[in-house]
Amino acid sequence: MSNMVTEILAFILTTSGWVLISSTIPTDYWKVSSLDGTVITTATFWSNLWKTCVTDSTGVSNCKDFPSMLALDGYIQACRGLMITAVCLGFFGAVFALVGMKCTKIGGSDQSKARTACIAGVNFILSGLCSLSACSLYAHRITSEFFNPMFVAQKYELGVALFIGWAGSILCILGGVILCFSIADSSTTSHTGYAYRGAESNVSSHPREYTQPMSQRSPPEYSSSSRVQHFDKNAYV
Repeated sequence: MSNMVTEILAFILTTSGWVLISSTIPTDYWKVSSLDGTVITTATFWSNLWKTCVTDSTGVSNCKDFPSMLALDGYIQACRGLMITAVCLGFFGAVFALVGMKCTKIGGSDQSKARTACIAGVNFILSGLCSLSACSLYAHRITSEFFNPMFVAQKYELGVALFIGWAGSILCILGGVILCFSIADSSTTSHTGYAYRGAESNVSSHPREYTQPMSQRSPPEYSSSSRVQHFDKNAYV
């Protein structure tokens, strides 16, 4: 029962993390223009993996999609690939988790369900690592430009999408690890219980016979025919 509760908790954590990672991709504010050193702000610049926008003081936004994928910076292309990979891995991990959990009626035997659930945990861990790498790479580019005194262009700060992505990554990794450990504990428990039942069945199937002490044993009785045969053999000798 405890293993089933642990699997359900791990599934909730991983699914929540996957939802957060998926919601990070279309989120607008991956980076926002910094207000450090400015007195009067007439516009706010912000962008994500797909477009760059500007919002004026009246609240009107004007966005422009990136014109060419090949002309993008390398870190944006890498972040796109990592985030899409994270979403795909999380989707397959959720499917495998539903098949491999003990509370579901699909998946075959307990051994096959345990193997499927372990694959789901690995998928969630890889999904969290991909999302964590993408958000960290994007944040490293923002912070390196911000603290670079030679960089004279517009400087940006970390957007809310990065924090959502980090939170989803941690949930996916944590839930995947819990799912893998719960499967390992359940398999160890099942093997131990099987060995104990086998030993008990062997003991019950071969009961030990009661042996009487030598002091309480009665002397063997010989029949008269055996005495006659014994004496006859000695007589011939």
